[in-house]
Amino acid sequence: MAELVAARLRRMIVRGELTEGEALPSETALMEEFAVSRPTLREAFRVLESESLISVRRGARGGARVQVPEGTVAARYAGVVLEYRGTTLKDVYDARTVIEAPCAGLLAERRTDEDLERLRAAVAEAERLMDDPSAFIRAHMEFHALVVELAGNQTLTVLNGMVRNIIDQANWSHVDLDAGSPENVRANRRGFRAHVALVDLVAARRGEAAEELWRLHLQEAEDYLLQNRSMTTVLDLLG
Repeated sequence: MAELVAARLRRMIVRGELTEGEALPSETALMEEFAVSRPTLREAFRVLESESLISVRRGARGGARVQVPEGTVAARYAGVVLEYRGTTLKDVYDARTVIEAPCAGLLAERRTDEDLERLRAAVAEAERLMDDPSAFIRAHMEFHALVVELAGNQTLTVLNGMVRNIIDQANWSHVDLDAGSPENVRANRRGFRAHVALVDLVAARRGEAAEELWRLHLQEAEDYLLQNRSMTTVLDLLG
């Protein structure tokens, strides 16, 4: 019964019948609505809380409030699964290429003027931060996420978020190791040039060329980031 109650409330959340931040009805009202006991209702709450669909505050002023589904929840769990399976970082980088490269092509074919403005603004922001390794790598990672977002495929966006959670941490670890070194500066400038070139191809609506350029850029980034031999698996990075 707890699973059935959780399923009903879950559907109401994902359909927007219950909105973010909205308080659920009182336990008494829900027990009456679903014809269940208090322990059963609280078990349903625990299920939804574990899925980050509600937050429960205990005490006199407590209660359950709705949280919208976020990709970060899936990303964290995916990281645990990949750790358990002994997945290599190369495996994750290869998956990123499978997701991102076609998205670059889709973006070039489908882009709007607003998409192009957002890409150009992101490139300009990264250029402004070129001399600050930490800020630059953050802008660099956000550009990659933007390419997938603007491609317009929600499934690929969610899958990319799961992979990106790991890639971003690998990037931060690399920044800690060699930020500001000649090799790091060269890699950053090479990556920046690839971003500028992609925006030009997107502007020209050259889908195949955009996909091929992005595939090459991702491979170069993978080769650079995997130079740290002390971290070869997801467990090495996240564990």
